[in-house]
Amino acid sequence: ARAGLIALGLLLFRWGWALIGDRHARIGSWLRSPAVTLTYARDLLKRRADIFVGHNPLGGWAVLAMLTSLTIQALTGLFVTDDIFFEAPLHTLVPGAVSDAALWIHHLNANLLLALIVLHLGALVAHRWLGERLVGAMFSGRKTLPQGARWAETDAETPHESEQGSEREPDQMKERSASAGKGVEPGRSALMVRAALLALFSTGCVLWLWGRL
Repeated sequence: ARAGLIALGLLLFRWGWALIGDRHARIGSWLRSPAVTLTYARDLLKRRADIFVGHNPLGGWAVLAMLTSLTIQALTGLFVTDDIFFEAPLHTLVPGAVSDAALWIHHLNANLLLALIVLHLGALVAHRWLGERLVGAMFSGRKTLPQGARWAETDAETPHESEQGSEREPDQMKERSASAGKGVEPGRSALMVRAALLALFSTGCVLWLWGRL
């Protein structure tokens, strides 16, 4: 139960960060249209897909599925009971029928979550085989362009590292950046304040629920 509450706190932070975080953390930057996603999937199968600084189109939808499944698991876990040893923090606030339904969804979603985790790990291995080092980029925040690949046009205005040098002249980069129309990104200080506020809110929710156990 306590592990579930910690997971819920992390999820609260991640959903908040998807709304007010930096550019590549925000949900609008990694959710793309079905048409773009299908085109990317076809290019990926042909091993000629562009490299995205943030999540690629398939990865964006996979992340949404993972976050949604984790959230369902955490929320339904707040209302379940085994009628013997365990009662969730909010079990007494709902009718028995609601608690039973939450338990059924909790067990069903657990299997879906395991499948998504396997799919996610498989995707990491597949991209590494294709030359894209995703795990390292998760920790360092920097992504290297594999040999023979190119950056996606949607990310052209963002600086990155490349094994084969820049494909665009500085003037072209500035022109794309000026015409992108994405507005001014928040500075590091502003992002740190937002992160701190989100962390306080998430921690407060977890501590309140923890006290009800």
